[in-house]
Amino acid sequence: MRKIRPDLMTAVIAPTDPRDLAPPPAPASLIRNRGPLALFLDLDGVLAPIESRPEDVVPDPRRSRLLDALIAALDGRVAVLSGRALADVDRILEGRVVPVAGVHGLERRAADGQVESRGAEADVALAVEGLTQTLSAQIADGVEIENKGVGVAVHYRNAPDRAADVRHATTTLARDHGLHLQPGHMVVELKGGDTDKGRALAAFLAEPPFAGARPVMIGDDRTDEAAFRAAEAAGGFGILVDPRWVSAARYGLADTRAVSDWLTQLAEAAQ
Repeated sequence: MRKIRPDLMTAVIAPTDPRDLAPPPAPASLIRNRGPLALFLDLDGVLAPIESRPEDVVPDPRRSRLLDALIAALDGRVAVLSGRALADVDRILEGRVVPVAGVHGLERRAADGQVESRGAEADVALAVEGLTQTLSAQIADGVEIENKGVGVAVHYRNAPDRAADVRHATTTLARDHGLHLQPGHMVVELKGGDTDKGRALAAFLAEPPFAGARPVMIGDDRTDEAAFRAAEAAGGFGILVDPRWVSAARYGLADTRAVSDWLTQLAEAAQ
């Protein structure tokens, strides 16, 4: 079983300018020449288009069929690494994927169905109460607070002019409640534990059916960078969707349609 050295998990991997990100290799060549693959996928912006409100992302029969095909073709080596809570991932994906890391790794369900949680629910509950009061008084319109149980997400996609206010409020509450701050694209999250998608990916790689496989991570947000680095450290690579910044990902895809096309080719090639 290939192990990831702890120092490589935090190593600085030479980032790639988004203008230089080539498309990923053809799936047929990956399957033919490079051994078993393990696929790690973000949800929003990768498997599903980003919507204005998190609850507007709904199940899609075509997506479910694609996931079924990938899971069968890769002998179960498909996992989802999401900022959403496990229950919300299951809602959107109709329970198709068992190995899931939710809330950036604070919740993780292994391939055997065992679930572990690293959050501090009491602190998060206090943070939700404080955020609700603060934002309701200052910046309520267009800002949405999402309680994930072990984390809180403050979405300002519909109120971009409130970004500075959201950052100030979340920074203050993180300090007051001993929580960890996780900035993302048009969202700031407060987490009850110190973990990330890179650590979640490494944990999956230490377990069946992922052990010994070459990881491919597909993500679209800065919160996916830790997973890109972890995939590289384990001999795999990352794919950034809609590249907009210097990234540890080696390849790029334009949008969720391009992701779907590439994954469909992968499922067909791996059969």
